[in-house]
Amino acid sequence: MVKKKQQKHSQTEELLETLTDFTSKENWDKFFTIRGSDDSFEWYAEWPELRDSMLSELRSMKDAGPDSLQILVPGCGNSKLSEHLYDAGFHCITNIDFSKVVISDMLRRNVRERPSMRWRVMDMTRMQFTENIFDVVVDKGGLDALMEPEHGENLGNEYLTEAKRVLKTGGKFVCLTLAEYHVLGLLLPKFRFGWKMVIHAVPQKSSGKPGLRTFMVVAEKENSSMVHQITSSFSQSSLDRSDKQVNGLFEELNNENNIRTQYSDGSDILLSLKDLQLGAKGDLNNLSPGRRFPLILGDESSRFSYRAVLLDARQDSRMTVMYHCGIMLIPRSRANGWLYSEEEGQWTVVQSAKAARLIMVYLDNIHMGVGIEDIQEDLSPLVKQLAPAVTDYGSQIPFMMVEDALKERKIIHQVSSALTGPIIIDDVVYDNADNDISQILPSNRDLRFRRLIFQRNVYLVQSEALLTIDGMASAANNPSRADKKSKSKKWGSQRSNESKRSLTIFHDYLASTYHSGILSGFMLISSYLETMASAGNGVRTVVIGLGAGMIPMFLHGCLPFTLVEAVELDPIIVSLAKDYFGFREDGRLRVHTTDGLEFVKKVAESAHGGKEDDELLSSSSLEKVIDVLIVDVDSDDPSSGLSCPASSFVEETFLNDARASMSDQGLFVVNLVSRSASIKEAVISRMKKVFNHLYSLQLEQDVNEIIFALKTNDCIAEDKFPEAARQLEKLLNCREPKMREAIIDASKKIRYAR
Repeated sequence: MVKKKQQKHSQTEELLETLTDFTSKENWDKFFTIRGSDDSFEWYAEWPELRDSMLSELRSMKDAGPDSLQILVPGCGNSKLSEHLYDAGFHCITNIDFSKVVISDMLRRNVRERPSMRWRVMDMTRMQFTENIFDVVVDKGGLDALMEPEHGENLGNEYLTEAKRVLKTGGKFVCLTLAEYHVLGLLLPKFRFGWKMVIHAVPQKSSGKPGLRTFMVVAEKENSSMVHQITSSFSQSSLDRSDKQVNGLFEELNNENNIRTQYSDGSDILLSLKDLQLGAKGDLNNLSPGRRFPLILGDESSRFSYRAVLLDARQDSRMTVMYHCGIMLIPRSRANGWLYSEEEGQWTVVQSAKAARLIMVYLDNIHMGVGIEDIQEDLSPLVKQLAPAVTDYGSQIPFMMVEDALKERKIIHQVSSALTGPIIIDDVVYDNADNDISQILPSNRDLRFRRLIFQRNVYLVQSEALLTIDGMASAANNPSRADKKSKSKKWGSQRSNESKRSLTIFHDYLASTYHSGILSGFMLISSYLETMASAGNGVRTVVIGLGAGMIPMFLHGCLPFTLVEAVELDPIIVSLAKDYFGFREDGRLRVHTTDGLEFVKKVAESAHGGKEDDELLSSSSLEKVIDVLIVDVDSDDPSSGLSCPASSFVEETFLNDARASMSDQGLFVVNLVSRSASIKEAVISRMKKVFNHLYSLQLEQDVNEIIFALKTNDCIAEDKFPEAARQLEKLLNCREPKMREAIIDASKKIRYAR
């Protein structure tokens, strides 16, 4: 008998020496056939060394006692671990192994003494269990066996994914491992998001690999994506400091904890595909309305990496969904636009894309010169990993391409201001100009725009103006004259003459939608404007914030009864408006280079009997109250949460000065830009304390909200808006019908701010 046993041990040792592939079912069947059912084999620590740590972890489970705790032991082999757990009172144990030989042997060995224990032939990397059914998964060397270096991480990754899937929330994955670096390199990150982890050192007498210590890694599943530091029940000094295995473990542990610190302390980290697969943002197989996060797309198999944002459409009964997932490619020239760079803009794009999940991919310099087909081919396998489970919307994942905004760009002037910072003026040609502009200026040449850019705010385009060749606009608005020209000259000579004529600013067109929105609010006082115009009285209109001077120049041309004053703090801005944007002063239009806050304060004081004491303001500037006060000043303080106006222009002190400076029928207009709904609400609440009536205009596909405030006690009801809009339409002396139409259309969207 002893001789037979010695022979079996000899055969086993011989097999172990030739068992180079621990993932081979045939090898394991042969191994267990040699060992037999009565001869158990413990790869790592024995039960006496494991017992205290193991039972402590199991008995600390809150929601289940030993009799009801559902335990899974994958890759059970012929170890006695399950038997010891059963004898310790844990009877609901399921053992699986892909070797039919060992499962049959273990079933025969335990069927009488441990009748409640279950045994199943099953591949641990492809478990046949439903989700969330086990309280504990106990792994004794199974992960290590799958992680043979020559096979890579694939099998180990598949196994851990399955173990995570079958565990209940609050459940534990208990892994007995030699903690080699290539195993920890997968194990620790795999449980990074939404798991608490602790490592125990097992006092082991013997090991399958002599000299190597066994460690118990325990990961507890949470119902969150929180990141926790990994703790250990021992210190490095308590173990052999010269031990390479121990030093390697602490090196991997420290590296992982450093990474976890970056995730948990709010560092600006772009998530990778691997992070997402680990659960950094929950289960991506399911749509989560309102979920949004930035990420980096790319792996070893892709040519490039890509910056991206994933958005799951918000719940909106009005939204029509056509695709379960869509990809939108954003060229570099469009990346800083509000629609693609700001959160609210991105949600607007999601709605228009009609995708339940939209992945916005930003192309950069590294993608220049690469064909779109090649980009799509490179991205396809990456984005498929981010698509939600196929739903009623079908499995198609369409690629959508945002056209490159700029066809041409030429920098005209650069300057730096002590007040505004670096400023750029450029001339650009867009790929697709608005059709309405083409109708205003019909031409066979590309439409060109001049832009005023403040670099302090992510290349903010502060103002934009349409350029025209001298005489082109008047010809476009006088067809008979244009026809005569076309009959007398051939196209070739016309083109040559165009090149000789200079480009000028076309002040009858407002390129910015919010500028039209500001003017639409004049509808609220159209009766007053009509009365003043009929009586030949000027309507004093003050615009704080000159920019390129587009609003003052438009008012000067289209509302001839207005007396327009622009107030600008930065003298360099005034010079640029005059030199590059055609801003001109005359008897009805002038500019004050001073602080807008002080300007309004002085007017308010003068209106209440105060005296002028500011040399920058002439007596004529203070001799009458303001009929229309427009505040369009961008903020240079991002901490305020306001992009426009500067926060001091919506504080109660200024609001009270503004009200005091206005005529009884006066209109106060603020261009309000903030990404924070709470900040907007606070501003509106403050304005309601000062002004009797507030109205708002929320512009589509824009973050701007125009707030209109009336000083008068009389309120214009919303059902009177159409009549008021018709009055304003008659007052607008626009040479371009399309501009008049745009202003009136915007007025139809004004609502009472309740």
